[in-house]
Amino acid sequence: MKRRWLFIALLAGLFCPPNLSYGQDDLSAWRIKAIQGDAVAQALMGSIYHLGRGVPQDNKEAVKWFRLAADQGNAVAQYSLGFAYYSGKGVSQNYTEALKWFRLAAEQGETDAQASLGVIYYAGNGVQPDYVQAYAWSNLAAMRGHKKAEELRSKCLMGMTPSQIIEGRRLSQKYAEKFLN
Repeated sequence: MKRRWLFIALLAGLFCPPNLSYGQDDLSAWRIKAIQGDAVAQALMGSIYHLGRGVPQDNKEAVKWFRLAADQGNAVAQYSLGFAYYSGKGVSQNYTEALKWFRLAAEQGETDAQASLGVIYYAGNGVQPDYVQAYAWSNLAAMRGHKKAEELRSKCLMGMTPSQIIEGRRLSQKYAEKFLN
């Protein structure tokens, strides 16, 4: 239960899209772009519905737009879709799907998704708890300045054996070479 609380608390700090406030003309223009298949516009529409900015807040509608953008490879939408699956907002809660979407976004360099993978592995939601993976992903996000990931990295270290620390650092270096541009 304590780990689940930690995960929710960390994610609450991770998922903070910018304060969106658009007029109806702006919304119409973005909606048209989204309908035409623009992945950035689709991700933005997902955020607008998730936050209820200029439209009624609707997580199911948000998930629809996030999925369209995520399927096109938009990392922010993949992260947001992972968050929806983890929290059960707009879709049934499904840790396996959350992990899938977080990983896709993390592998594109999405820092919040990397931090979220660290939390998932630390908490063991949908996977066995794995401090080596938790350390590697949170360290990767921490190297990019993610403050919550820095905190999680420290918590991981407190629970790791010396050999796990060595493995975590090795894995983190591998991820950094692969996923940091």
